[in-house]
Amino acid sequence: MSQARSQTLETEIFGRQVQFDYSEHWVGYALVSMRVVMGWVLLQGGLTKLVTYLDANPDNNWTAAGYLANAIPAGNPFRELFIGMAGSPLVDMLNMWGLTLTGLGLIVGALVRFNAFWGAVMMLFYWAAALQGGLMQGLPLAHGWVIDDHIVYAVLLFGIGAAGAGRILGLDAYLENLSVVENNRWLRLFLG
Repeated sequence: MSQARSQTLETEIFGRQVQFDYSEHWVGYALVSMRVVMGWVLLQGGLTKLVTYLDANPDNNWTAAGYLANAIPAGNPFRELFIGMAGSPLVDMLNMWGLTLTGLGLIVGALVRFNAFWGAVMMLFYWAAALQGGLMQGLPLAHGWVIDDHIVYAVLLFGIGAAGAGRILGLDAYLENLSVVENNRWLRLFLG
């Protein structure tokens, strides 16, 4: 086994110079773990919705309509927007397939930046739907203000994408070496 190496990261964050040491070895494990675990959370959420379509009985098919029409809190500033989405087959498909494909992409480490971005967008929609009041009320949620699990997931997804976690034991390491990616460097924006 190779010896764990320590590196120093020097950067500017919020206008301040920051410097800290980190272990490459443990950061690699942490990034792969976060990517796979977050991928599983999303994949599981999507698959549990998709399997309702397997029995070919439309009455059993999952839909977001019930939640969107009835569960958005009365004080939510986006309530009417979400109620307007209720019953939309497009919203249902985007939700089911978005969760499933984003989760699968994170687990295998493919198109990680693209998947992390869209996963974070989904989390922000879920967060907005959970609000119980607007800005003047302090953006209240069921168990606090401003921050809930959806914001934690969105920040985690940002970190996974920013770190290029798909390059660590993921398909993005392979994809980045393809000639089509090497000849079109902009494609690297989706990988990592």
